[in-house]
Amino acid sequence: MGVPDVSMPRLRKGPEPQRLLTGLLGDYWFWRDEHIPSKVLVRLLAEFGITEESARAALRRLAARKLVTASREGRTTAYGIPQRTAEVIVDRSYRMLAFGESAPDWDGRWTVVAFSVPEGARGARSSLRTRLRVLRFGPLYDGVWVSPHDQVKPVLDVLEELGVRGSVLRAEEAPGGPEDGLLLRAFDIEALAGEYRSFLQRHRKLADRAARGRVGPAEALVVRATIGAEWRRFPDLDPDLPAALLPPGWPRPEARELFLRIYDTLGPLGEHHFRTILREGAPELADLAAHHTFATIERLYREGRHAHGDTDFERAARERQAAELGERK
Repeated sequence: MGVPDVSMPRLRKGPEPQRLLTGLLGDYWFWRDEHIPSKVLVRLLAEFGITEESARAALRRLAARKLVTASREGRTTAYGIPQRTAEVIVDRSYRMLAFGESAPDWDGRWTVVAFSVPEGARGARSSLRTRLRVLRFGPLYDGVWVSPHDQVKPVLDVLEELGVRGSVLRAEEAPGGPEDGLLLRAFDIEALAGEYRSFLQRHRKLADRAARGRVGPAEALVVRATIGAEWRRFPDLDPDLPAALLPPGWPRPEARELFLRIYDTLGPLGEHHFRTILREGAPELADLAAHHTFATIERLYREGRHAHGDTDFERAARERQAAELGERK
């Protein structure tokens, strides 16, 4: 089954209406059967500077992709989250919030893929590089990529899918070489550390204001969603190297702790403003809103209330991730 009908939108500057809306509904309207009138959802997106025209277009596209369901009563169109979308939101939210909790263990072996793409097949070469980054490989040379994770089966599948000739092996470095061996240079750890430190620098004041009760409900709704979207980039950028390969003072744990502190602290305030907007256009629904913390998402995930198996939604998410990584190259 193909993915065009449910393909996720590409990354752009500023909030993306479709992903923003599914994120907000997943955060504050999770597992609810009731549908929210479109005018309320348009008003909600207006908090992020999204025009009515863009908001309504986003709703139509989400409905066409079956990521939301539409209902009509008289002249009022309303939208809700189908169960399958809610399950996937739990899965993706857990992966986002749990990312960086600890560095993986390592058996000292690397997955190495060597490939050759004919000069005339530039599209296949570009697609392969993007897919390898999704699998957390780094380029040692143009046609040799490495990963400290056991990715033999996934990379073989990618080579077969793209029709690229290559070899895949598991290997370990011989002892006695320099500590910062050549393989580790396939990853720009310094630049990634800079991204985490920049995140910390940008948001420390926000965390302090939130802790002192200096963030209002309207601001909380917006910054909680936008900082979540910002943190969601890191699983795509970070190859999640084993602890044995990370430098001293690795900033990811501190950045993650700061993010979760802001996310959890601002949850009740964000919920309050979500309720306020509901009360303006659908007062009978206002008291049904709620919010998540990392602990509640983790509990739902552990209970199995998340997506199982490969679906159009998951495949579309991978396509979207690949497109975003391709744009960042």
